[in-house]
Amino acid sequence: MQITFLGTSSGVPTRSRNVSAVALRLPQRGEFWLFDCGEATQHQLLRSDLNISQLTRIFITHLHGDHIYGLLGLLATCGMSGHARGIDVYGPRGVEEYVREVSRITEVNFSYPLGLHTIEAGRVFEDEEYVVNCAPLKHRVPAQGYRVTEKDKPGHFDIERARAEGIPSGPLYGRLKRGERVTLPDGRAFDGADFCGPAQVGRSVVYCTDTMYCRGAVELARDADLLIHEATFSESEEDLARRSMHSTATMAARVAQEARARLLVLTHFSPRYFPGNMVEPADLLREARAVFPNTELAHDFMTVEVPKLETRG
Repeated sequence: MQITFLGTSSGVPTRSRNVSAVALRLPQRGEFWLFDCGEATQHQLLRSDLNISQLTRIFITHLHGDHIYGLLGLLATCGMSGHARGIDVYGPRGVEEYVREVSRITEVNFSYPLGLHTIEAGRVFEDEEYVVNCAPLKHRVPAQGYRVTEKDKPGHFDIERARAEGIPSGPLYGRLKRGERVTLPDGRAFDGADFCGPAQVGRSVVYCTDTMYCRGAVELARDADLLIHEATFSESEEDLARRSMHSTATMAARVAQEARARLLVLTHFSPRYFPGNMVEPADLLREARAVFPNTELAHDFMTVEVPKLETRG
């Protein structure tokens, strides 16, 4: 699991930062998922090493323009480039109407299966490897944060021990790998747990933007390996953050601290903060690290490897 930041500015793009978009890469599956899709996201994809043909899912947090204005352009490009896979789009109430109405007016032809899903708090998507949940955040319009959890994987299967016990290879090995109990024709019974090492614990990534500090974000990010959280303002402009219902870097750090996240990456910075200004992005990083030391500052095209699996006995 890898994260690539395609846009880290809030509201409007700058010379060095585009508006919100984050890609979750799943290399073993040859695909990636997108979280938010601000204006010019498809241009950012072209400048990255991501392959647009591997896009399969798009998760929208809310319907403000800097998080959704790039969606129709990207979907249209996928159609014109012969996208072979289907794409599923998830978002709060209104996202389905937005896509259908704009595509109708502009006569976009989607040559691939396009799924549109209106989300509610709770489980959004699940397959054999991943679960995606969402929870409401605290913003001026309905907004959702997302949590992607990789399912635990069985530990290493001791095939030599199975052979030594005279267990025939084939379907029985698969059952033992899954931790099931099997009984041989001679009456001997074996517990799969005895043939497998410690389980590999699945990783978790949480994406929270736009929001001010709220308990919903803390609970969503509980024990997450990676928390991506907006930090639109510095602590000196906390009043402005509260009026606009955004977070300061300190608020984001509080969420990470209270949730016991392992790593916090800040994003969604106001364009007023740039190198050489009275307040710089580095100042936001210092504010956050004063509360939660394991914090990093995102920049466009930055890639973060989600920590590797640990084992659980």
